[in-house]
Amino acid sequence: MHEYRATTTWRRTSADFTYDTYNRAHEVRFGGGETVPWSAAPEFKGEADKVNPEEAFVASLSTCHMLTFLAVAARKRFTVDSYVDEAFGVMERNEHGKFWVSKVTLRPKVTFSGDRQPSSEEISALHHAAHENCFVANSVRSAVTVENQ
Repeated sequence: MHEYRATTTWRRTSADFTYDTYNRAHEVRFGGGETVPWSAAPEFKGEADKVNPEEAFVASLSTCHMLTFLAVAARKRFTVDSYVDEAFGVMERNEHGKFWVSKVTLRPKVTFSGDRQPSSEEISALHHAAHENCFVANSVRSAVTVENQ
């Protein structure tokens, strides 16, 4: 078993506390000591220049897939030089009228080097294995699609 920690800290900075006026800015300190400024998404009265939970959810799926992909590729003896994923998520209302991130699409572009170059079928198999073994993807019910390019 592994444990992971994050400490979220928020303090009111507005004169009053109403839905329209309270501040959404806060900090998250991760287990390794890194502190990151966060806010709500702009559509929920947050600050666009800070990380929001919805973006972090998408980023978490993207980075987990990447790290798993790199591990699978290394074990298959493929050399990866770069990996860029312009992932995006879609938030909508569910059958109960509640917002949820219903779909996340990963669009990784991977560059390989060396004599051993994977075929398009092998790249698809690497992404499939990464998705099947990604800890975060295995922890959510949202649809996660990988569009390898």
